[in-house]
Amino acid sequence: MSVRPTRTSSSAPAPSLRLERQLLRSGHTLVAGVDEVGRGALAGPVSVGVLVVDATTRTAPPGLRDSKLLTPAAREVLAPKVRRWAVAWAVGHAEPAEIDAVGIVAALRLAGRRALAELPLAPDVVILDGNHDYLSDPREPSLLDDLDGAPGHPAWGAPVVTTRVKADVTCAAVAGASVLAKTTRDAEMARRHEQFPHYGWAGNKGYSAPDHLEALSVHGSCEQHRRSWRLPGLVVPTPRAEGAPAPQDALADLVLDGVASLPDVRKA
Repeated sequence: MSVRPTRTSSSAPAPSLRLERQLLRSGHTLVAGVDEVGRGALAGPVSVGVLVVDATTRTAPPGLRDSKLLTPAAREVLAPKVRRWAVAWAVGHAEPAEIDAVGIVAALRLAGRRALAELPLAPDVVILDGNHDYLSDPREPSLLDDLDGAPGHPAWGAPVVTTRVKADVTCAAVAGASVLAKTTRDAEMARRHEQFPHYGWAGNKGYSAPDHLEALSVHGSCEQHRRSWRLPGLVVPTPRAEGAPAPQDALADLVLDGVASLPDVRKA
């Protein structure tokens, strides 16, 4: 099947493995690209993709770009090629209730650690898109401490994290992670559309498209919305009971103490 790229993607230079190979030559054996999708959505999970390469990894599949530069059809064609190209890959999610409880940055960290825990092998360095390292937390000595000892989750230490602005455009491993995260989350939102069809998630994927905003004004929010946010057309979130701890503080403490479980670890 031939998919014509968007005008934007055709004009953008192809991402390369230049940074990944620099890191491999410096002594690292497994390099992971990491990218997130769904951060600005009003509903559904935030998702983090991880894609691992090593010294034997060949040039990326033709047409690979940051997922935002590709049409939905082009992403769907690329996704299986990217999965075959990668040494390993996974996508992790943090649900709307978790975003409400701990905030978006901590939710990104949860989704990222879930993706890392799902990998069959441990990368020793991560290239993270952006200029903020949301995977690491100074309060946590190990990125995966709360998963250590759980069945199927080896006790890996935290990988070294290097941030790179526009890594999703310049680094092939990050662009690949972006495509896998986007196609996985899009498919998940299409499934959730079946339960809540009036919001139009099969098309808008939970973002603030006109049909989604209209549905919010008519039907209000549902359990899949991030209710701690100022959802357009709705009143401010219901205040918690007087004297009750802030939800984000309560759940964050439970997670950090190892009391709260981290369910629903997924791999596409």
